[in-house]
Amino acid sequence: MKNTISHRVADFLKNFPPFNFLHQKDIESLSEQISIIYKEKDCLIFAENEETHTSFYVVHKGAVALRKGPNHDVLDICDEGDIFGLRPLIANENYKMEAITYEESILYAIPIAIFKPYALENKAVGNFLIESFASNTRNPYSKSHRGKLYGDTIGNETLDSDTKLLDLQPVKYSKKLITCSSSTTVKEVAEIMTKKNVGAILVVEDTLPIGIITDKDLRNKVVTGKFPITTTAATVMTAPVITYPKKMTVTQAQMAMMKSNISHLCLTKDGTTNSKAVGILSKHDVMVSLGNNPAVLIKAIKRAKKFKNIKPIRASIMHLLQGYLDQNIPITLTSKIITELNDACIKQVIEIALLKMKTPPPVKFGWLALGSQGRSEQLLHTDQDNALVYEDVAEELKAETKEYFLKLAAYVNKGLFEIGYDYCPAEMMASNPKWCLSLSEWQNLVYHWITNPGKNEVLLSFIFFDYSLSYGNSELVNKLSDFIFENVKANPVFYIHLVSGALQSPSPTGFFRQFLLEQDGAHKDFFDIKRRALMPLTDAARVLILSHSVKSISNTPERFEKLADLEPSNRELYFACSYSYKALLKFRTKQGLQHHDSGQYIALDALSKLDKIKLKRTFKTIKELQELITIRFNASNLL
Repeated sequence: MKNTISHRVADFLKNFPPFNFLHQKDIESLSEQISIIYKEKDCLIFAENEETHTSFYVVHKGAVALRKGPNHDVLDICDEGDIFGLRPLIANENYKMEAITYEESILYAIPIAIFKPYALENKAVGNFLIESFASNTRNPYSKSHRGKLYGDTIGNETLDSDTKLLDLQPVKYSKKLITCSSSTTVKEVAEIMTKKNVGAILVVEDTLPIGIITDKDLRNKVVTGKFPITTTAATVMTAPVITYPKKMTVTQAQMAMMKSNISHLCLTKDGTTNSKAVGILSKHDVMVSLGNNPAVLIKAIKRAKKFKNIKPIRASIMHLLQGYLDQNIPITLTSKIITELNDACIKQVIEIALLKMKTPPPVKFGWLALGSQGRSEQLLHTDQDNALVYEDVAEELKAETKEYFLKLAAYVNKGLFEIGYDYCPAEMMASNPKWCLSLSEWQNLVYHWITNPGKNEVLLSFIFFDYSLSYGNSELVNKLSDFIFENVKANPVFYIHLVSGALQSPSPTGFFRQFLLEQDGAHKDFFDIKRRALMPLTDAARVLILSHSVKSISNTPERFEKLADLEPSNRELYFACSYSYKALLKFRTKQGLQHHDSGQYIALDALSKLDKIKLKRTFKTIKELQELITIRFNASNLL
């Protein structure tokens, strides 16, 4: 009959060096001689200058800190699978540092007398030990790495070659030539340019370019009164037109424009005025070719006239996001820029949708972004969460007003879907009559949630209280916010229900910091970083900021930073929460970009040991934060 405990030890050790260099039968034999030790948190394993034990140690669960000197400076933290206490045994010297459990831990004590023959006989094991001793600590939590969580190796990664050499790529130009003849009047020229929404028109004769008229020409030569609007194109055109071949790089195009101080290039078949014009290249085209620049992307978004024009821009936004992560740009700055760009996309979709309506809006309205978009934390493509609020109208106008905004919302939701935002499976969208309401209807609904805080009401409060105005009238939204804060303040028991809801998020880890995985469903055995790590922080920040009646801050890290100002006694915890949230958000974003999904479910098998350690480090703050709100709001009465 097999010794099941020693087999479990062997199954664990075979995943970590140097034991993974051993044959299975040798690991099993070694495992039979190993002692299993349980230690509580802050328990000393060996002291500095203490004589060596007869065994060295492997961390099975938990973590062990290696400290040195009178100040107990932490030199290293050993996590799952790490070895410690081996070097003094090999060197026949006393321990050079102390080892103390950083948290509740289970250790394997391996007798050196049993292990040494394997190290001597197995070259790979010997090499590993020599290399480890020569490299000293490589643990990311050693002093030299402290404060660089999630950023310690990114800076050395090679950037995408497409990003670096973008300016050497062929430039894209408009092939839809807008032309006129030399006898066309300036008035007609202006009308054509306005209708086609272009900044320049080519003057041609027998398909050959003979001149060009730009907005600048019209401004300087006609609007000033120098020439009447009845004058001909030949009179005001710039000639001869400067031409180039169509095969240009972005850099060549930029240099050509700078050299001649012009904003448009005429491209011809052979690059001369003696061949047919094939396209016009503007400064804007060059900027768009440069692509991943927020200002350029904003400009491109605002020029979009159809939903489908915005979709490729959103792809560029994702490319920009990847570039920021590769370059290890701080996630706070990254989040702000990407959020601004996403907001610009939403606004443009609404602008386009409004043009589809037969009449202007009958009253003022506001389009609300909910959830992660409302908190400015939506970096990846996710589903839609939005709502609409409009001004109150007389009773006889209620039906037709609602019908108008539902139709508008349907256009907007469809447009958002076309540019990459999936429809919300729970229909938390403005096109749903439940979430397209007048101000007083919203106030009545919110009042019901606050004064009748059941499970569903609290859940809806979580979703809808993190809103931000995407488009429209801010006064309406401010009135709604004021109403919410006044009524929450008048109903303190609502806090307790919010706390209770906030504490319903499942824990990220179980005993000995084991990741808790999904037990069933499509994501069985995956780790849900959204529900188990991000949501507990988001929910707690919302409860705490509401209790301080702080308005206009919906972003989770910013809420924690504000709380650090308001509560100096908890300053350290709140800053740790802010940092943890940003670290988790960055981790999820990277996972999402890597797997082309929302990044919510993570396959732990695919993570490196370092990534697992990084994740676990953020969980400690979640536990401390949940303890704080439990005590403060006495939520235990409801749990």
